[in-house]
Amino acid sequence: MAKIKKKIKTIKIDADKCNGCRTCEVVCAAFHSQPKYSSINPAASRIHVITRRLDDIWLPVFAGEYSPAECMGRDKYVIDGKEYDECSFCRATCPSRDMFKDPDSGLPLKCDMCEGEESPLCVQWCLNDVLIYEEREEEVEEMVQIEEMDAGLASLIDRYGLEKIGTALARMSYKA
Repeated sequence: MAKIKKKIKTIKIDADKCNGCRTCEVVCAAFHSQPKYSSINPAASRIHVITRRLDDIWLPVFAGEYSPAECMGRDKYVIDGKEYDECSFCRATCPSRDMFKDPDSGLPLKCDMCEGEESPLCVQWCLNDVLIYEEREEEVEEMVQIEEMDAGLASLIDRYGLEKIGTALARMSYKA
């Protein structure tokens, strides 16, 4: 396998600077509305500010990968004398909470770094420099890309078996 350079985009969060203004949520929701900037529904945002007002905690969390099952972790963390549970830091969309799900369809959301923009809008609009956009290049091993048709056929073969798929393809070729 050959090594290639891949651009990695990340957003670093300095939670100590966050005052909970939620501008990041509003601008994200506006950017991802259809058509763009036509409405603002913070539930559709790909970033949410987790708050505990009595403890003066404001923690921006971005939508990450979808998880089809609840995690088994229910650990508690104590940081600077304040207690957090694992869900507080979790970026996944999962069945155990409504966070990072489209309010209309219920489909999982994932941060796309405001694709097409110079940098994510939440970073551009953050007045306290809580969110810092970073790009870096990493060398990664190049994976052989499986064509979509190959992946689909492999899935069908796994599900129905090679013989049934072959029979179906033969029937289809006679009709054509």
